[in-house]
Amino acid sequence: MARQERAIRTRRTILAAAAAVFDERGYTSATIGEILDRAGVTKGALYFHFGSKEELALGIFEEQLAVTLPPQASKLQELVDSGLVLALRLRTDPLVRASVGLALDQGALGLDRTPAFRMWIDQTTRTLAEAKTGGELLPHVEETETAELLVASYSGVQLLSQLRCHRQDLEHRVVVLFQHMLPGIAVPAVLARLDISADRAQRALAEGRLEPVTGEVAEAGLGTAGV
Repeated sequence: MARQERAIRTRRTILAAAAAVFDERGYTSATIGEILDRAGVTKGALYFHFGSKEELALGIFEEQLAVTLPPQASKLQELVDSGLVLALRLRTDPLVRASVGLALDQGALGLDRTPAFRMWIDQTTRTLAEAKTGGELLPHVEETETAELLVASYSGVQLLSQLRCHRQDLEHRVVVLFQHMLPGIAVPAVLARLDISADRAQRALAEGRLEPVTGEVAEAGLGTAGV
C-alpha cells in the first residue's frame, strides 16, 4: 500500500510539474528535461507513468474530471454540481487551469486537443441520457447535441471570466449559464427543485466530505494558466 501511495504521489508531482512547464513555455517548446528538473524525479520514474509528452498532456486533461461527487436524486442536479465544482477548481487548482489552457492552446503543435473535449462531452452526454431516462428532460432534447452546446458555452464563459477578472466571478457566470440553458431542456417540476447557486459547489463537496485538490499542486509551484 505504501508503494502504491508513493506511486500516486509521484505521478501527481510529475503532472503538476508538466502543467507548470506547459503553462510557462507552451506545449510545443516544453521539453521532457525541463519537466524532469521541475518535478525532481528520474527519467525512469517519469516514463514509468507517462510514455511521452503527449501522454503527460492527456493526464493533465483528465484532471478536469478527477473529482467524484456524491450522487443526487436528480441527474440534472449532478450536472449542475459538476459544472459549479469545475468552476471552483478552475479558480483554486492550478492543474485544472493548466488542463483548460492546454485544451484551448491553438499553438500546441503535435498535440491532439480533442480528447479533452471528448471526455467532457461524453461525461455530460451520459448524465443527460440518465436524466432523460428518469423523466427529467423535455421530449425534444437530444443528449449529445445538448452536451456539445453546454461544453462549448461553458468554455466560452470561463474564458471571458479569465480575461475580465482572472475567473473571480466564474461561479456566478456558470450559475447564469445554467439559469439560461436549463429552462430549455428541463421538465419544469424538476427545474424548480434544482439548487443553482454560486455556493453550491462548496456544499456539494462537503456532502461527499471531499476537498478541492489544491495542496500538492500548489506545492509543486504551478503558475496560472493563460486561458
